[in-house]
Parts: sequence; structure tokens; C-alpha cells
Amino acid sequence: MLEGLLIHKPEEPIEFLINQLTLNNYNAPRILILGPPASGKTTIAMWLSKQLAAPRLSQDTLLASDWSSLAASAQEYRDRKEKVPDDLWVQLIEERMQLQDCLQNGWIIEGLPDTRELARSLQAVGIIPRHVVVFYAPDSVLIERNLGKRVDCVTGEVYHTTFDWPMDETVQMHLVVPEGISEEETARRLVEYHQNYYGILQSFGKSMKLINADQPCTDALAQVLTHIQIPPRTHAPFSPRILLCGPPGSGKSLQAALIAQKYGIINVCCRDMIKEAVADGTKLGELIKPYLDNGWPVADNIVLKLLSQRLNQLDCHIRGWVLHGFPRDEDQAKLMLHMDINPNRVFFLTLPTDTIIQRLSYRMVDPVTGERYHTFYKPAATKDANDRLLRHPRDVEEAVSLKVDSYFRFSGGLETFFEDAIFINADQDPQTVFEYIESYLVNPLPIVQKDF
Repeated sequence: MLEGLLIHKPEEPIEFLINQLTLNNYNAPRILILGPPASGKTTIAMWLSKQLAAPRLSQDTLLASDWSSLAASAQEYRDRKEKVPDDLWVQLIEERMQLQDCLQNGWIIEGLPDTRELARSLQAVGIIPRHVVVFYAPDSVLIERNLGKRVDCVTGEVYHTTFDWPMDETVQMHLVVPEGISEEETARRLVEYHQNYYGILQSFGKSMKLINADQPCTDALAQVLTHIQIPPRTHAPFSPRILLCGPPGSGKSLQAALIAQKYGIINVCCRDMIKEAVADGTKLGELIKPYLDNGWPVADNIVLKLLSQRLNQLDCHIRGWVLHGFPRDEDQAKLMLHMDINPNRVFFLTLPTDTIIQRLSYRMVDPVTGERYHTFYKPAATKDANDRLLRHPRDVEEAVSLKVDSYFRFSGGLETFFEDAIFINADQDPQTVFEYIESYLVNPLPIVQKDF
């Protein structure tokens, strides 16, 4: 809606926004289907139109319209074998999109824009697609395909003498050879298309999806449907809300620290937060203390209250946060979202059980210096230091195995709940793991569709 305000600059912006909300067409398709002659864009656009119940707009449908006086003017250019001016196409498309079916159901434009100038003109008046599909194929394939094209003069459906011949004899009787499909004419149109292609590429850039047209139409349609079901992305700034999940020993604490250090995000460790509340003697800390003293898990409702207080502080709102140590199961995840704690990035750090046990059960600490060591990854430098190393009771192999079994007992439901989560192999160098996580953090966020 903000985009619409900036483009249209209405005199009554509030009324404009109300009208946009009234239309309730945010999820309506806005698709461009582009490609060289004989690439199958007409067939795909027709199938999409039926599948999505959205009107198909093409040069032919715009010129055949009886609702606009501009169509007759554009047809005159066609009759004189002259190029229809870009501003006339823009006006025709603008008028067509004011009809109720386009306003309510969206639109599928086929074959336009065919130049960079027309693409820019359409964007300038606010005709901006969500998805741009561009078909490609070798010129030899396209010329051969175009020679066999036939059109049903009744329905406008496109068929082919080799690849898609209708079985119905009645349909066969309606088929006619369209104009401009000779080898010379097709070659001329291909040259013109290639001259304009890179200008169109510059206009739409990363929003374009290239699909090989040299395959069965059903396969091409399946790829198009898959692409248009992906929500478009926004480059708007956002406060990162990151959730790190994974078994004990997967490196969640280390990765959270690396993320917080590089991006200034608030590192929220659930375990440390609980201990700090007890140490500070807060009201929630007093409720938590008996649980810790008796070795019981802290009640979910208390943890969530503590977590909600921390994540709603100003620094978390401004800088974002990275949370680890909670939730541990699907029920906790549901409660967390019920408390309006909604991460916009969820990562699962995966690790084999044998590696987890090796990482945790061989950890040691020097009681004199407090330095942490590991038998395999970071052994003590001197014999004296090695001789005085101690292992925490929670790191003995039996205790670690119990924790691992407990995690995997509940992790399946948690992974299912966060269906858009990103899974990263944590059984590699920590810096490599961080780089993988970082690559997902710096990408633009998908626009999340919500039902209110």
C-alpha cells in the first residue's frame, strides 16, 4: 500500500488506503509471462488464467476489447503494419485494470512489455508485477515449433501439428494457420526479441524467473505454478528475530554469540536469563528459585513471562534478538507464539548422536584458572594442567545420553511446527556453520501472508 501511495500520490491518501483495504486483493496474482515467439507463453498464460481465475491480458485481447475507444486507435496502427506506441499500450492496460475482474482477481499479462521503455512506463504508472516468468529456448527449436502452430478460431486455444494435436475432430475442423509464422517472419521476430531482451532484464532484474521452454508444456506449467506460489520478497529493513534450535552440543551458544557480536543483536540465552533472574532476586526469580534448588524444570508459564519481559525491552525491539535454549518441544513453541514471540528466522543445527556425545563427554575445566578444555579439540598445554582437569557431573556420558535422548524425543514435533525452518549441518567448523547462518540472515525476508 505504501508503494501505491508513492506511485499514485493521491490527493486523499487516507481514502486511497481505505479503498485498497476494501478491495482485499493483496494475494491476487500479478504475473508477467514473457518470452520469444513460439515459446509457449500463450498456452501457459491461458492455463494459468483458468487455474487462478485471473483475466489474461495480451496484445490480441486488449485490441479485441469493446470497452475502450483506445483499442480502435491501436488497431489502426496494426492495420498499417506500424508499431503501436508505448503510451497507447500503457493507457490500454491501465484502463483494462480498472475493470472489476482485474481489481478483484488480479491479472496475467502475456507478451508485454516487449521493450525496456514499455516496461519502465508500466512501472511508472504503478503496474508492477509480483512475478515475472521468462521462457527461453534455442532459436532453431522455436522456428520449428512456430511452423506447426495452429489456432482454434472459436476458442483461441493454441495447438501444434506435432506436439499437441487435438483428438476431437470438431476442434480439428476449427484449426487455422495463424499469420506471421513463416520461417522468415519468425526469424525476424526472434532478432527483434533478442535486441530488446537485455533491456527487459534490466527492468525486472532478480524478480525474473527463467524457464526452459524446450520441454512439455505440462512440465513448464508445473515450474511456473511452483514459482508463483513463492511469496515475493521485500528489501524493507527489519529487526532480526532469530531462534536457534538443536541438540545439546550443537553449538547454539557459540553461534548466537558470533551473530550478536557481528550484528549487534541481543543474545538471549534462556538458561542464563533464568539464573540472572534468581541472582537479581526479582519476583519471577523468587518463583524460579525453588525449581532450581530442587533440580526441577522451571514451569513453562514462568519461563514465558520472563522471556516476554526480556524480548519486549527497547533494545530487543530496536536491535533484534537471537534466542536459544527455548522452546524445547512443540507445546512450548505454541505457547511462545501465543505470547506473540514470533521469530522471523528459525535455524535447526543438526548433529549425529555420536558427535554430540564426543563433544560433551570429553569437556574438562581447570579448577585453578577456570579455563575450559576438551580432550580431542583443545587439550591442556602442560601435564600439570592436564592432571588437575575436572569433568562436570552433567558431562559424564550417561548424563549426556539422557539429554540427547530427551531432545530427540521431542524434536520431531518442534521441527514440524516451524515448517519454514532452515536446517544446517553443525558437524563442521564453527566458522563455516556461522557463514551458512549468515547467508540466510542477510537475504531479504519473504513477505509473510497472515490471516487476520
